[in-house]
Amino acid sequence: MHIRFDVPADPAYPGQVAAVLSGVRLRRYGYIGAVLAAAGILGLAAARVAGWGERLSPLYIALLLGGALSMLYSPWVRFNARRRSDRYAVEGDYDITDDNIMMRSGSEEGGIAWDGVSRVVDTRDFWVVYVGRIPATVIPRRFMSAEDADTLAAFMTDRGLLGA
Repeated sequence: MHIRFDVPADPAYPGQVAAVLSGVRLRRYGYIGAVLAAAGILGLAAARVAGWGERLSPLYIALLLGGALSMLYSPWVRFNARRRSDRYAVEGDYDITDDNIMMRSGSEEGGIAWDGVSRVVDTRDFWVVYVGRIPATVIPRRFMSAEDADTLAAFMTDRGLLGA
């Protein structure tokens, strides 16, 4: 297998990549925030019903606010990542073989060996490539031909990296 495709200098592309990678890394803050907010709401309700709301209400209000802020943290980081990365639009390319994924963006170049990839997660526009537990890079499908995308998906499925 040998797949090569170019990535044009689109000002929106770096922001999309930053949003996908930060969204994957920060998803747990949303879950933690939901648990904290639910605990705050349940605590406030229980305190009101039991009649000891005066003493513990500030604790439950703090849990509720902390949960809400935690849930808002991930969208805020994604928004800032998109806003800041728009000025980094440069041409690049991907060169994907049976052995590795080589990426070039402007004057930067790097690669990841398939042996080091632990899994690949399929999102709407990208495949997110993990090395260990860390999302290392993305492979954009929209710049590939349909045949190359199918070939790469079959390759990753055969290696057990991408769910069927």
